[in-house]
Amino acid sequence: MTSGTTGHEPDHVTLRQILAYDEDGVLRLLLAPAGQDAAVLGVIIGDEGATRPHDGRIVLAAGLPPGPEAAPATVREAARRGAAAVVLRESEDAPVPEGALAAAEECGIALLARAAWADWGDTIALLRSATAFAEAGRGDRTADAAGGGGLPALASATALSCRGSITVEDTQFRVLAHSATGPEADGVRRSTILGGRVPDRRVAELRRSGLLRALWTSQDVIHRAADGDSPERLVVAVRSGGEMLGSLWAAADGQRLSPDAAQVLRRAATLAVPHLLRHRLRESGTVRREAYALRGLLHGNGDRRAHLWSLGLPPEAPCAVVVAVRGHTEGPRADRTLEALAIQATASRSTGRVLREEDQVAVLLPVGDDDGGRRDVLALARELDALAAGIPDAAPVWIGVGETARSGLEASRSYETALLVVRALREREARGRDPRPVRRAGPVDVGPTIDALHMLDAVRPVWESGDGPVHELIRADLATGGDLVRSLAAYLETAGDIPKAARRLVLHPNTLRYRLRRVRERFDIDLDDPDTRLVLALAVRLTGVV
Repeated sequence: MTSGTTGHEPDHVTLRQILAYDEDGVLRLLLAPAGQDAAVLGVIIGDEGATRPHDGRIVLAAGLPPGPEAAPATVREAARRGAAAVVLRESEDAPVPEGALAAAEECGIALLARAAWADWGDTIALLRSATAFAEAGRGDRTADAAGGGGLPALASATALSCRGSITVEDTQFRVLAHSATGPEADGVRRSTILGGRVPDRRVAELRRSGLLRALWTSQDVIHRAADGDSPERLVVAVRSGGEMLGSLWAAADGQRLSPDAAQVLRRAATLAVPHLLRHRLRESGTVRREAYALRGLLHGNGDRRAHLWSLGLPPEAPCAVVVAVRGHTEGPRADRTLEALAIQATASRSTGRVLREEDQVAVLLPVGDDDGGRRDVLALARELDALAAGIPDAAPVWIGVGETARSGLEASRSYETALLVVRALREREARGRDPRPVRRAGPVDVGPTIDALHMLDAVRPVWESGDGPVHELIRADLATGGDLVRSLAAYLETAGDIPKAARRLVLHPNTLRYRLRRVRERFDIDLDDPDTRLVLALAVRLTGVV
């Protein structure tokens, strides 16, 4: 089902069928004043086709403008133009407005909510998949035998009809379903089923022979004659429109394929379409749902127990978070660095959950109750640090390890600590605190800097609401480049050692003395007063210049 029209719309697919097909909860029915059995004839996205009738279509309210009046107005307009239903986006902090529910009840139109973890692409894929399921229908032996048993039942029914062994594969050559394997099955079939995917050597051979190219381009069943120990095979692509979803393979298994095997396989490919669409939807939906759950868990949003359930993690298990934060670098090179770190974390820690965001990768790792789990977290941080350092011309990356949380319900505390560690590392590097840049640490390694950052965060509102000579100095100097601020920072950090501070600033000591004299004379600031020095130390740190 595509926007507006598909070019081959079903005679009858109902809202009830769509909801029954939606096993993953992409949509939630809020109300259906006219019932759920009216025909649904297509989908309209947002304002598309502003002058067209919406007869029998579902309207996806994408790009809805902000404001409480927008949703009710959209519902009324869709009903006026004959739509069957409207889908609104729902989130935990922004449920569907009561006004929209009232408008739907008043106009007699069905109203649905899209799950917070899903996107409009998931919704379209669901409608398309449910439509294909209705189009496939019933009424022949293969369809009736498959019934509601999904791909395994379809594979078994097809095998019975064509007198062969059936394998259903996706576009990654993974086995999604297969019929029973007889004792005379060839080695390729046995290794494919046992391994859950077509062996790499077999894929390479199919590429060399040109069979894969023929499969990807052909609309019909392809025949491959028996060759040595390899029996006769038939293969057909499973397509939805022009999109390749997978393939069905039939292999002779101790007997010849039936005379109508090609026709049976062709029909089975039609029946497989909704199942492969569902597989793709579920796969992408699982990734999105887990990312949504992990993001909510790390940021402390939503139902944390539900998030842990979505991630398959027990709520009582201790955990820790490792965060890799990229420096501000533009372009594909920076993206490749984070992508490599995400792949490394995913591949090396099967129990971990990895979230890739714009400038960071966060890994939630169960640690168990012993020291081994904690050592594994530190080992992961070392691996990511080494990988980032080994990528030529890579953007700088800082790795922070959070404190161990007693439970996944407290994962946000570990995440906050990990980010604070990264902030401390960047702060120390910017101020030249370490002879060589240190870009990996845990909270114990940078404890004093973290304490200082906590205090600076706490004092910032007091500073920003204040006034006086120090404020005047900071404002005036930053407006002209910040030389005095940097000079004061070096002077205070070296405990008033002018030669040492001058070396840090790459200045002559007399130049630094002149600048300090300007501070005293122009702004009437007494650098010998301990309270003034404390305020100055906090002020120059809060500027972020050093």
